[in-house]
Amino acid sequence: METLLQSSSRKAEGPLKAYTEKLLDAFELPPPEPAGNSTTQSDSLVETLTGREIEVLGLIASGLSNQEIAERLILLEGTVKTHTHNLYGKLGVCSRTQAIARAKELDLL
Repeated sequence: METLLQSSSRKAEGPLKAYTEKLLDAFELPPPEPAGNSTTQSDSLVETLTGREIEVLGLIASGLSNQEIAERLILLEGTVKTHTHNLYGKLGVCSRTQAIARAKELDLL
């Protein structure tokens, strides 16, 4: 990818050149630190969880389905799915099981 960007940067002009240079600069950054045993939410999350997301996370950990969570919180099921999707992104996971495990690592549960 870096080689492709370098080639593109040599041929680019104006804003496109500036953008490809910015992308190339990212290749020079050190790799991100692996997630350790950090216990603070802000140290390990890209973005802090909202109160509602923490509430949904707790109900997920209780084993409730999206429909059950929606009924409990008086929300549409689609809204619960949105909160769940946002949780996955912020926690860096792809499933409920992973979300629960990650939340426990971060002392969110």
